[in-house]
Amino acid sequence: MVSFPKALLAVVACALGVSAHGYVDTLNVAGTTYSGYLPYNDPYTTPAPQRIERPIPGNGPVTDVTLLDIQCNGSGGSGSSPAALVASVPAGGKIALHWTAWPSSHVGPVITYLGKVPSGDAVTSYKPTGSDVIWFKIDAAGYENGKWAATDILSSQNSTWTVTIPSSLAPGQYIMRHEIIALHQAETYPGAQFYMDCFQLQVTGSGTKTPESSYLVSFPGGYTSTTPGIVFDVYNSFTSYPIPGPAVWNGN
Repeated sequence: MVSFPKALLAVVACALGVSAHGYVDTLNVAGTTYSGYLPYNDPYTTPAPQRIERPIPGNGPVTDVTLLDIQCNGSGGSGSSPAALVASVPAGGKIALHWTAWPSSHVGPVITYLGKVPSGDAVTSYKPTGSDVIWFKIDAAGYENGKWAATDILSSQNSTWTVTIPSSLAPGQYIMRHEIIALHQAETYPGAQFYMDCFQLQVTGSGTKTPESSYLVSFPGGYTSTTPGIVFDVYNSFTSYPIPGPAVWNGN
């Protein structure tokens, strides 16, 4: 059972301000290191750097789960756009994602999805619509043994979160959607803050499996204002946290 001093955390969150928010600035895909999209550098660099990450507008959150922005970040409801590059990773390979500074007040889960690019499309041009039911969860951690994934665990791992691609996953092109949901203002909706980055992958190997329809969601659609875990009061006593979204698909 845990409770937080609400007034203190609120003051800390306000004091940290915009600089407290974060995004993935570097990642290692099966041994190769890539820069993430750098929203305060890339738009002002000529020529613009080519990335495996779809552009994000900044280090701030999305708060409206009904907008296309909830898919791969964005602003104004238009979502994000495809990137120029693709990173290769074998099924069973690991991807380590490094986050910029993350405040201790922004407790919440860390969740990773994959979305398979439809046959005939290329990941460098495919932009899922809000009705494309392609996203499946491959990794999730929330609150366990008194520790939050987004703060306690992430900070203990040098701000790095490592995800394993299911070893049985069929080869093809995928979009990886990696997010932190910050719950420090999630007592009511809208209040939870969604920080997500999307990366373009080419999965290789001899896998043959893809998830059944029960594991698949769309974005928007995968979360609603009434989804367990979207509204959650971290300042009152609790012993567990319901991670939003479908069950994790582990390749079985």
